[in-house]
Amino acid sequence: MLDKLEKQRTYALVGHGGAGKTSVAEMIQYNCKAIQRLGKIEEGTTSLDFEPEEIKRRGSVQPGFSTFSFEKNQHFIVDIPGDNNFIGDISYLLKAVDGVVFVVDAIDGAKPLTKKIWSETRKAGLPAIFFINKMDRERADFDMAYQSLINILGVKPVPLYLPVGAESAFKGLVDVLDNKAYFFAEDGKLTPGDIPDDMADTVEELREAAIENIAESDEVLMEKYLEEGSLTSEEMYQGLKAGVLSGEICPISVGAALENKGGTKLLDAIQQLLPSPLERPEWEGTDGSTRKSHPDENLSSFVFKTITDPFAGHLSVMRVMSGKIAPDMTVFNPLKDEKEKLGQLLYLEGKKQNAVKDELGPGAIIAAPKLKKTETGDTLCKDGDKFILQKEDLPPCILSYALAAAEKGEEDKVFSAVQRLLDEDVNLTLARNEETGDMLLSGMGQLHIETAVEKARRRYKANIVLKTPKIPYRETIKGKAEVQGRYKKQTGGRGQFGDCWIRLEPRSRGEGYEFEDAIVGGSIPRQYIPAVDKGIQETAAKGVIAGYPVVDFKITLYDGSYHSVDSSEMAFKVAGSMAFKKAVEQCKPVLLEPIVMVQVFVPDEYMGDVIGDLSSKRGKVLGSDSDKGITEVRAHVPMSEVLEYAQDLRSMTGGQGTFTMEFDHYEECPAPIAEKVIAENKSAEEG
Repeated sequence: MLDKLEKQRTYALVGHGGAGKTSVAEMIQYNCKAIQRLGKIEEGTTSLDFEPEEIKRRGSVQPGFSTFSFEKNQHFIVDIPGDNNFIGDISYLLKAVDGVVFVVDAIDGAKPLTKKIWSETRKAGLPAIFFINKMDRERADFDMAYQSLINILGVKPVPLYLPVGAESAFKGLVDVLDNKAYFFAEDGKLTPGDIPDDMADTVEELREAAIENIAESDEVLMEKYLEEGSLTSEEMYQGLKAGVLSGEICPISVGAALENKGGTKLLDAIQQLLPSPLERPEWEGTDGSTRKSHPDENLSSFVFKTITDPFAGHLSVMRVMSGKIAPDMTVFNPLKDEKEKLGQLLYLEGKKQNAVKDELGPGAIIAAPKLKKTETGDTLCKDGDKFILQKEDLPPCILSYALAAAEKGEEDKVFSAVQRLLDEDVNLTLARNEETGDMLLSGMGQLHIETAVEKARRRYKANIVLKTPKIPYRETIKGKAEVQGRYKKQTGGRGQFGDCWIRLEPRSRGEGYEFEDAIVGGSIPRQYIPAVDKGIQETAAKGVIAGYPVVDFKITLYDGSYHSVDSSEMAFKVAGSMAFKKAVEQCKPVLLEPIVMVQVFVPDEYMGDVIGDLSSKRGKVLGSDSDKGITEVRAHVPMSEVLEYAQDLRSMTGGQGTFTMEFDHYEECPAPIAEKVIAENKSAEEG
């Protein structure tokens, strides 16, 4: 098994949306004869983007998986989506691999989201090979893309290949280290040739710089290079791999995936330079223990994704971290303290699955159907073992939408359908807002939520209406008042009587509610005082001027009267409610709106547009910082103004901007907006 594992590769394809990762996956699989023809995203024919939602939007919305052989060596690949809406679980996905192929397109180079994904790759400690794609497209510019890796990502690049020509004239590659040229045949295969005269000086210059960078990764090589001024081909690749594994060096390959240009050279680089499972660092457990990535260790496997298959049902997709796994094993889930029977295990090849027949070791990515208790993020071990993988925290949801059933009586069906999606997508949350009554679906952005709802409609026939959620406004007061609440009701028998005097005054923002009992002399009996408090709190929760909770105020109950027969808890509860309503109306009530902290990341040239747009949304820009061509803008903005900010930012920056958003504090709502909200609430009550 060790011989096989030394040559096995488990890696992810990462990069920003539209860079062509899925097309690169097609090219890799095609060159390994895992698929018979190259699919196209535009035609909806790729092997890894097969969900209807992916075909519709021409882009990945969930990770794709494939297993195949390259020169008799097993490869496992994970194609990770590049849209900001669908990378919330990237830390889990990167835990499953030993290295990455980072795809950057030759038209736009590195973008803000590229930097975010690169940061996640660095955090995961994964070695990387860069592939500059789309050299056959109009406006393809290798030099620009290459420099963006240095300027924006800060990588130390070693170009393995340079393109010969660009756009429609992209016709070959120059192998920089071996100083050879190759030209494409119609089927994408390479034939050797001479390096074009106009490239010779550039190639020589880059080759010298590359060898120097490689030598710096190893002291022995550096010593030889300083003494002799050169390295053998074997020494160069030895030093190159050492630099890749340490993260100091990033090799650069180049091609055009749709035309199957550069695929074989990329595969060679993957096989030569990315690590085997045996070369990866030890796994770290939540208790500080570690485990080697080796078949002789106890079995441990990380469930990093759950997918729903129309035929196989729930599939728990896992990465074997250590030990050996085989069909029909019994494993232990220490997080759930439960045993699981694995039954059949499956290799994933796009939407197809093939049964695993042999025992597999570290690095294998497989799926187990119909596990009873296991969820995404769990660790499966040898029975009795309690190793639990240390994971990164998932990012918080940044946007919520309200769900409703299109027809009355189908609310439970809607809730059940969306609940089933939560097992599959750890970045979705579903909750009911007790204050507004909304069923809220929260996710990483508008597209994320819309796609989830489309999936629920298609799979579970749930007729869902997606609505902008109600803004959780609050009410408060700015003045003081002393008022009486007197409730007297006489019927044929025993009546109702409650009488209280309260003082209402504001508290500082965020200090909440305070009730002070200042009754002396027994003007209100002890047993009725909590009822006054309860009546005030219940009324405050329902609101007085616009139907939103009243916050940050103090009540002092200082006088009142009672009737020995007619007084009751209910009467004093009503009296407290009446007093509170009357007092609020005398205390200059105002509406508070929620303010969110927004962080926007855009190329420098869009900074002015973004700041202007945030200001137009009543935002207060707190500052901005520029780093390697990317500007971060921070602002406080009213929540009501940015419910659809993802769409606004996308159109403003051509899809190059990203943002995060989280609740920060409440502020007084401007009078015109408050009047509108109050009027809408009154209209809803009357309707």
